[in-house]
This record gives sequence, C-alpha cells and structure tokens, in this order.
Amino acid sequence: MTFQNTLEFAQQLDAKDSLSKYRNEFHYPQVAGKEVIYFTGNSLGLQPKRTQKYVDEVMKDWRELAVEGHFYAEKPWWDYHERLANGLAKVVGAKPGEISVMNTLTVNLHLLMVSFYRPTQKRFKILCEEKAFPSDQYMLQSQVRFHGFDPKDAIVEVKKRKGEHFWRKEDILQKIEETGDELALVLIGGVNYYNGQVFDMGTITKAGKAAGALVGWDLAHAAGNVALKLHDWDVDFAAWCSYKYMNSGPGNASGIFVHEQHLGKKNLPRFEGWWGTKKETRFLMEPEFDPIDTADAWQLSNPPILSLAPYLASLELFDEVGMEALIQKQQRIVSYLEFVLHEIDKAVASSFEIITPNERGCQLSVFLHGEGRALFDHLMKNGVITDWREPNVIRLAPAPFYCSFTDMYRFGQILKSGILNK
Repeated sequence: MTFQNTLEFAQQLDAKDSLSKYRNEFHYPQVAGKEVIYFTGNSLGLQPKRTQKYVDEVMKDWRELAVEGHFYAEKPWWDYHERLANGLAKVVGAKPGEISVMNTLTVNLHLLMVSFYRPTQKRFKILCEEKAFPSDQYMLQSQVRFHGFDPKDAIVEVKKRKGEHFWRKEDILQKIEETGDELALVLIGGVNYYNGQVFDMGTITKAGKAAGALVGWDLAHAAGNVALKLHDWDVDFAAWCSYKYMNSGPGNASGIFVHEQHLGKKNLPRFEGWWGTKKETRFLMEPEFDPIDTADAWQLSNPPILSLAPYLASLELFDEVGMEALIQKQQRIVSYLEFVLHEIDKAVASSFEIITPNERGCQLSVFLHGEGRALFDHLMKNGVITDWREPNVIRLAPAPFYCSFTDMYRFGQILKSGILNK
C-alpha cells in the first residue's frame, strides 16, 4: 500500500480497520478537553472500561460473603487465578498448565532463577544483552553474587556493534558458542525496552539449549505485543508483567511460563509455599510440600484477587480479538507511523533517526537529532503522551487496541509544529 500523509487518508485507514471499534473499550486521559494520543502502552496500558465491572464484582463478593467468597463467589477466589491460564496460554504460545499468575515481574524472575540457575564451578555463566533493563541487571548481579560468583566473571553481555543501535543475531549466537560449556543460562529481554528490537527467540533458545544451557526470557515488552511460541520453542521459563500491552493496571500481577518438561518434579529446587501444593491436600496442612503438576507449583501465597480482576477483564478483550488480528494491525499502524515520521523529517529538514530495526513490535524509538527536551514538553502539552529517554530519544508505541491511524497523522502535525515554532 502507498501511504499518504493526509487526514483524509488516515481516516480512510481507520474506516477499514476492523479493530477500530475497540477504541471505545478504553478510557483516555484528556488534555485541554481532548482525548490524548497515547504512545506509552509500552509503559502502562490504558484502562479497559470493562475493568470496573470485574473489580466491583470482587468488592461486592467481599462485602456480602466475606471469607466465604473463596468458595461461593460467582468467580470463587479459591481458583480465580486459574481463569487467566487459558487466555494467557493463547497470548504467549503455551499450554494452560504451563502458565501461572503471581507476584510481580522481578519477584517472579528471582523465584524462577532458584529453579533454573543452578551454577557449578565450571558451568556458571549467564548470557544477557548489553544494558538490559536495570531491574534485570540488578536481579542477575544479585543472583550470581548469591551463588558466590563475581558478576564480572559470571555475566556475559552481548554488545551492539560500534555505531549501531541494535543487536545482531549472529553476534548472540557466536557468543553462546564461545561461552560453550561454561554457559549455565541464557536470559534476555524478548523485546528490548529501549530500541524496541524483537529478538529471534526461537533461534536463540535452540542455540542456548544446544550449548547445554537453560533458556529463559523476560517478556515485559513482548507479552501482548508480538507473536510468541514459548512451548514450541522449548523455552525453559519466562515471565512478564501485565500492565504494559496487557492493560491490567499499574504494577499489577506478573505471569510466568514453565515448560511442561519441568512440571510435576518434586526434586526440582524452588522456593515453596502453601499455594503451590496440590489443591486436594492443601487444607490437610501436611508438613511436606506436594507440588501441583502445573506452573502453579511456583506460587507461594494465595493470589491477590483485586489485582487479578483487571487482568481477567483485559484478557477477555485479547480472547475476543486474538493475537493474529492485533499483530496485523500493529504492523500496519507502525508502518504508517514510520512513514509519517519520514514525511515530517523531510518537511522540517531535520534529522530523525529511527533506531528500531525491522524486527519490531509496537514500538519505534526515534533519535531527534538537534532537538532537546523542549520538543518533548511541546508534545505533552499538546496531548501527545510519549516517553523521553536521554539524551534525545522518544519512544512511540501505538498499541493496536486503542491507537488510530488518525492519531498517527495528528501526531505528525504536532511534531512538525513543535520543531518549526521553537
């Protein structure tokens, strides 16, 4: 398709968009009485309107049933978390039994590392990407120190090539091969938070396993954004937050994946808690842990129902639309955004540099050479909610559920005015 940078053309694309009706399923902040153009679904997704109903339902059951809500609520709290497994399995390419929801992302990564980072004096190294999200860096460093290793020796970072803003797959595969039988674990962010690059998770997983390592993924920016096939790729474990592309609310519960090959094993090391025991024996208060035969075995405590209710509401939307349709729109709207950026770049004789490679999901990260924080402030004051990263990068993530092609056109005009009128 040949794009045009006109309001009429953008509106035509919206008219043909089968997902356009889902804009009405979300609440939008307003600036100067108008709905914002929201580009930060990669940080916090908008609130689905149906969320309130799900939360009110839990509040009503708590008010009217109190403790009996565990068993007699319309959606009993006893097994509430299990309702999320089928929907999440479709989103991440898993079997329902390989899915659980609990805690928050970094907590879950630490818990999974207990099981899947089992270093020896010879095989102790962890491979990750250069400048991973800080929480991942801190988590990895603390884990290797906990096991008595120096992070400088144990953590192997794959670097970008000089002058490039993305990682090359061949460099990752080469580093895996070089590390060889010293490699205990590969743990990378499936979609890089800064440049929006989507890694070839299937190929990297295969290479890591061939080297004798276990392989896990931080899917914070991948879940609900890109196509995932965790089971088929033979990934050992993964975790993700739910408040970005999955729209479950700030700081909400994290999902985990544990491949079925690791399930039902009593001798697998893990930190254990009451809610990970088999349901049939849980209330017998037995002294020995008897793990559930699913990923729920990694649960420690009973789940936070008020946190899971918004997640369940959002998953209902994902189930209605399906990841295939979301990704189709994502690819088109991101391509249109890229086109608009290039058109504005030409119009203002500026120098934009899109540092996101073609392997991408919703996000485009853009170097605004010659521009400063004042341009970001102009965008925000004019109703464009985006993200600024030093020194002069804006991250734009047009989530397909609630962003429109008209938004992309309007953004271009606001960006243009901010540059020309400074």
